Amino acid sequence: MVNPIETHGFPPEMPAPVPGTMTLEEFLTSDLDDYEYVKGELVPMSATSLEHGRICANVSGCLRLYMRENRLDARVFVETGFRVGEGVLKPDVAFLSAARVPEDEKKAAPIPPDLAVEIISPSDVSQRVVEKAFAYLEAGTRRVWVLQPVSKTVMVYRSETDITLLMPSDTLTGEDVVEGFACQVAELFE
Repeated sequence: MVNPIETHGFPPEMPAPVPGTMTLEEFLTSDLDDYEYVKGELVPMSATSLEHGRICANVSGCLRLYMRENRLDARVFVETGFRVGEGVLKPDVAFLSAARVPEDEKKAAPIPPDLAVEIISPSDVSQRVVEKAFAYLEAGTRRVWVLQPVSKTVMVYRSETDITLLMPSDTLTGEDVVEGFACQVAELFE
C-alpha cells in the first residue's frame, strides 16, 4: 500500500509532487514543460487523453474564432505557464488581453491569465481542481471555467462564493472578460 505521507496525500494514480530544487523565478525561465510549480514543489502533469485534447481544442477554437470574427485584440494559449501567486500553473486553455501579454513570450507569463480553463481528467482530484480555481482567482484571474467531461458541464468561478454550474443546454458567456462571447456548453464537448 502507498503511504499517503510519502505521496503528499495524492492518490497513487496521480503523480506526487517532487521536492522543489529551484526558485519560482528559476522555474519561470526554465523549459520544464511537464510540471507546474506549487508551494515550492514541482508537480508532474499527467499525460492527457484524446478526449481531453479534443475538448481543449474545442474551447480554444471557439475562443479564437470569436476573437478573429470580432477583431478582438487578445491571445489564447494552450497549456502555457502563468504565474499564479507564488506558483506557476498551466491551465488547459487561457485567455489574455493583448495589453497584458508580456513582451517576452519565450518564457512562462509572470502574470495570471484573465480567463483560465481547466478540463477535469480521470486522474484529477476534485479538491485539487477547486484549489486551483481559487488560486487563479486569488492571483487576479477574473474568471475560471472548469469543464467536467463526464457530466458535460461547466463550473464558472467568479469568486470563492460566486460559482455557477452550467448544464449542456445552457449558454456559456465570456461575461466582462471575453465580452460578447457565447456558446452552448454542449458544443465544447462535441
